[in-house]
Amino acid sequence: MASNNLFSIGRDCQLVVMGPFGRVDLVHVTGFESHQVTAAVRVDRIDGVLLAAELPKGWDGAFDLERGSSAVDDFIAAVEAAFFAGNSVPTGTLYQYVAEVDGSTSTYQYNNAVFKLPQAGAWRGDASVKQRLEFYASTRQRM
Repeated sequence: MASNNLFSIGRDCQLVVMGPFGRVDLVHVTGFESHQVTAAVRVDRIDGVLLAAELPKGWDGAFDLERGSSAVDDFIAAVEAAFFAGNSVPTGTLYQYVAEVDGSTSTYQYNNAVFKLPQAGAWRGDASVKQRLEFYASTRQRM
C-alpha cells in the first residue's frame, strides 16, 4: 500500500528473493539498496572535444536484516554445499515492488542474481543480530 506522501519512503517497497533453490523468506528486512554498475568510457579527441559513455554492467545491492529465522543462513549454506559438491549453482531472481505516490505499482526484476552473506551476524547479550545479504544481478528490467 502506498504511503500518503508526495514522495516514496521505505515502506513503499516490497521485495521477493527467488534463490537458486526456491523462494527465500527474509523475515525482518530493515533496509534495501541497489546500484547500477557501469563501465566508464571516455574519449578525448585531438580537437579537444570530450565524448563519454556509461556502459551498463549490471546491478548490485544489499538487504539489511534483523535475523528472525535461519532462512538466509540456510540459503547461503545450500549454495556453498552445491558448490563444494561440484555442482553448478544456478542464479536467482529478485523482484522489487514499489507502491508509487499516484497509486500505481512499479515492478523491477533483477536477473541472474548471485548472493553473498558478508555479515552473518554478531551475537551479543540482549542485542538483535544484524545480517547483510548482498547481491549482484546482470540486469534490472521494469516489468
